[in-house]
Amino acid sequence: MEFAVVAPLLFLLVFGMIEFGRMVMVQQIITNGAREGARVAVLDGATTTDVVTAVQTYLTGASVAGANISVTPDPPSSAVYGGPVTVVVSIPFSQVSWLPTPMFLGGSTLSATTVMRRETIQ
Repeated sequence: MEFAVVAPLLFLLVFGMIEFGRMVMVQQIITNGAREGARVAVLDGATTTDVVTAVQTYLTGASVAGANISVTPDPPSSAVYGGPVTVVVSIPFSQVSWLPTPMFLGGSTLSATTVMRRETIQ
């Protein structure tokens, strides 16, 4: 009898911990992916394709697929010496959730932005 009263709350807590734990994990993965892309973007001769490939390679290694990746400026080699290059990685949480239908974060989008200064010869 007592378990019937406590079970819904217990399951809600367990599924909530799974969902929020996965959200934190994926947020860290896309943050690192954006950082890896920015490291490529600030080098001489970098192209947008190089940056997207670097980010996708990192995300694929962590089993995250389908992220939207944008680079500003496009191409990153058009930034002036010391100018900012921005890499943004975003993905809908529903696409990376371990639960079939996320209870709390289903409609949210995870996003990470990294800005680095362009390394080039003046």
